[in-house]
Amino acid sequence: MTSEPRKIRWGILGPGTIAKAFAGGVAHSRTGTLVAIGARNPGKSGLAENFPGARILDGYEALLADPDVDAVYISTPHPSHAEWAIKAAEAGRHVLCEKPMGLTAFEADAMIHAARKAGTFLGEAFMYRLHPQTAKLVELVRSGAIGEVRMVKSSFGFAMPDFMPEHRLYANDLAGGGILDVGGYPVSMARLIAGAALGKPFAEPDKVVGAAHLGQSGVDEWASALLHFPSGIVAEVSCGISLAQDNVLRILGTKGRIEVTDFWYAAGREGGTGQIRIIRPGGEEVVEVREDRWLYAFEADAAGEAILAGKQEFAWPGMGWADSLGNLRVLDKWRAAIGLEYGIEKPERRVNTISGRRLRSGGTTIPKREIPGLPRPASCLALGFEDFRTFSSGMILLDAYFEAGGNVFDTAYIYGSGYTETLLGQWLKNRGVREQAVVIGKGAHTPLCYPDVIGKQLTQSLDRLQADHVDVYFMHRDDPDVPVDEFVDAMDREVRAGRIRGPFGGSNWTRERMDEAIAYAERTGKQKPGALSNNFSLAEMLVPIWPGCVTSSSDEWKAWLTARQMPNFAWSSQGRGFFTGRAGRDQRDNEELVRVWYSEKNFGRRDRAIELAKRLGKSPIHVALAYVLAQPFPSVPLIGPRTLDELDDSLQALDIALSPDDIAWLDGGSDQHPARRTG
Repeated sequence: MTSEPRKIRWGILGPGTIAKAFAGGVAHSRTGTLVAIGARNPGKSGLAENFPGARILDGYEALLADPDVDAVYISTPHPSHAEWAIKAAEAGRHVLCEKPMGLTAFEADAMIHAARKAGTFLGEAFMYRLHPQTAKLVELVRSGAIGEVRMVKSSFGFAMPDFMPEHRLYANDLAGGGILDVGGYPVSMARLIAGAALGKPFAEPDKVVGAAHLGQSGVDEWASALLHFPSGIVAEVSCGISLAQDNVLRILGTKGRIEVTDFWYAAGREGGTGQIRIIRPGGEEVVEVREDRWLYAFEADAAGEAILAGKQEFAWPGMGWADSLGNLRVLDKWRAAIGLEYGIEKPERRVNTISGRRLRSGGTTIPKREIPGLPRPASCLALGFEDFRTFSSGMILLDAYFEAGGNVFDTAYIYGSGYTETLLGQWLKNRGVREQAVVIGKGAHTPLCYPDVIGKQLTQSLDRLQADHVDVYFMHRDDPDVPVDEFVDAMDREVRAGRIRGPFGGSNWTRERMDEAIAYAERTGKQKPGALSNNFSLAEMLVPIWPGCVTSSSDEWKAWLTARQMPNFAWSSQGRGFFTGRAGRDQRDNEELVRVWYSEKNFGRRDRAIELAKRLGKSPIHVALAYVLAQPFPSVPLIGPRTLDELDDSLQALDIALSPDDIAWLDGGSDQHPARRTG
């Protein structure tokens, strides 16, 4: 006697129109059964009829807490996808999320991060990608049915009856408009076809330009974009909620073209025959794809099969994590090109973390230490964040770093033309944590490296930061042609004015200039320079990465820093990839790595870092960061993660406690092998 194969017990979070379509797909699937609905209004009429056999639960939390639910399908409005997908992962539930996975690629990355940590499945519900017609289309492209692909044209546009301000498609608060609602379909198809032409699962464009009409509510009512791929393929995509379009997929090649009408519905919602037209100079061929199964059953089964197999993402041609992230990056660029930022993405509305709760203080993952001159303990890792250009993208990483215990933020007048300071100021005010933070300000970068620039730029920096002071201040560069006393006087004036309330010093300053500056301050009763921000790493910088840069990794520098007990906020503390697989004695394709770091002495250090990492169950880059942390002087590495995974990876270095013998061995100055040590 054989038992029935296990089925995935689905719950639906947000029972709307698309949820009803998915419920029909589950009912006609091989792997799933619908058991429950989470509804904000469980008494709403029609729920029992639209979702027969499913228990109606009061609220989304109740659905996630239900022990009889294995996986949830999230079909709430776009802005809440990230929150509930993360909460579902934390509750141990698998997730199939309606597109778009998140409002941005940054949100989707946070969702993927949560699923990865929880060991749960997360997939984006582009139902057409799982239908056999899509696989057939890829097969035709790869077989050369129309020669070499040159262009893809695709649209998904429809016309609502009228402007309806409260409808989700027009509501700014619900991230309405065409790009997020339907623009992802033609973009995902263009990326799929561009990849198929290269024999790859998908391809990413290197250029994205866009235009759109923003309507009364500020959302895109119709929009178009051009995508250029490195292979030379160009894609024209368009979408709309107020403009009906022909919605024909066209793939143009050197020997003909392929056309598919309404490709995202494939053979039909409830099965049928799809048609792929191949048009060549000699005539037309129609390839029919007959499929009786319901369209939404394919994504339910693909998700179910992945879950039952212990997989965390869709198998191709479903959209795996990298595919979903790439798609959203295109949508992000499209939105940026038309200036579309929703009100709900702005600081005044983003008062909670990505998972929908208030920011938590008191984290201890990142330990704190006393730094002379600072009024509060500083985390042993400082955060730099130059890559973010919107509050909603940057806050995800800032929140996670702070909740882990981080409180040192590295900014500079020139970073992002001032946006880094603006973003940090918005975040500190929004989260109400300025008094817990240690803010580093930097100014007077070459060519504007003059004493009078310090105060002028600091005024602008403080305005951006929405603050009246910074906690640490560095001159970003030095000008040896200017007497050092003039620079000390300028920074000391800011201390006396209360605009610098901790140590000041130089970034990329030499020992000689620091000694001279300290001596001048001691003679005149001014505040002494009390901190540096020079490069410091297990790998010694051989030549400056950028003009005017100074490394402090030599033996002479280490002795000076130790004797002075000078705090150094170390940039490029992990060697900018030298301790990863990007570097190697036989790898010379990265010009910067070769020019700046390649020496036999550095490779010896890298070899020892690799050896120690294997013994500790870590990566060489973790050992490299632990090395900077373990110095006999106050050493605060600056880290620049772009994602939550990268932040978590950096934090693994905190598990490594290196002794002075370890440090000497890694440096190459000791024969004592760490594996032979005892005690």
